[in-house]
Amino acid sequence: MDAVITFGKGMEVNAQFKNFTVNTDQTKKAGGQEAFPDPFSYFLSSLGACAGYFILRFCQSRNISTEGIKLHQSNDWIAGRVENIHIEIELPASFPEKYATALIRATNECTVKKTLLNPPQIEVTIR
Repeated sequence: MDAVITFGKGMEVNAQFKNFTVNTDQTKKAGGQEAFPDPFSYFLSSLGACAGYFILRFCQSRNISTEGIKLHQSNDWIAGRVENIHIEIELPASFPEKYATALIRATNECTVKKTLLNPPQIEVTIR
């Protein structure tokens, strides 16, 4: 993905890619106005959204309703750093129990998770 990063008012930083703009801001504590989520919140929420996508595709391929399915994501912070990320899948009583384990396996196919487990090298240069 190629992106162009630009600056808005105050502490706003925006990422433009394809036909999208992701607007970010900082918390008031960090000098922002909280007009948009901060970049790290987008980063963390992308993991849950990615897992959700794989659950959606799993259910669609088996004609299982996603009504009542929710993912709950939480994080353990130690010394200002995320040490653990927990994703809990809440299933309605109507969800076929025989697919529960396979549903977890499907979420493990999440591209964001796979990238975190095998992180890329990040190079910063100036032109």
